Amino acid sequence: MNVLLLNGSPHKTGSCYRALCEMTKIFDANKVAWEIIDVGSKPVIGCMGCYACADLKKCVVEDSVNEVALKFEKADALVVASPVYYANANATLIAFLDRLFFANRFDKRMKVGASVVAARRGGLSATFDQLNKYFTISGMPIASSQYWNSVHGNNAKEVESDLEGLQCMRTLAQNICFLIKSIELGKQEFGLPPKEEVIRTSFVR
Repeated sequence: MNVLLLNGSPHKTGSCYRALCEMTKIFDANKVAWEIIDVGSKPVIGCMGCYACADLKKCVVEDSVNEVALKFEKADALVVASPVYYANANATLIAFLDRLFFANRFDKRMKVGASVVAARRGGLSATFDQLNKYFTISGMPIASSQYWNSVHGNNAKEVESDLEGLQCMRTLAQNICFLIKSIELGKQEFGLPPKEEVIRTSFVR
């Protein structure tokens, strides 16, 4: 069992990183392997809509997106953490996720997804909803906690004071561990759900 955690903040050891580190304590206790990858601190170009990935089976732009895709394909769960900018996720992270999910066509069904958001004050739930859409369009079950997966703090030190937020991170990690282990047992017993050929309907009449 292994979990891939993406830090979407340009601050490598900021509030998002602190939230993710709280989760790794639980992963260690459950003997679940994990890796944190910095995404928000890297220059990332957005999707160009060239569709070259349909033939290449990866993004035509050779950067960290393709490197992470190889790890994502092998992971049992993906956690995406973002700071809040204007009630939205970091633009660099969104550019990264657009290409990660669109260009890599491997089956993502039943990989557990979870989003984590950090803010000084507001915009958390809007960002949380934004990130979860990547999972729901990919057949990925979403892990939840005892509250929305968020922490408050303008930096890592301030997050230390958000005891409820840190508890939410630990609970989220526990739930991820339970889900990935349960799904693995289910796949061994029943396999993945049958998948129909995708029907694409245009709304242009």
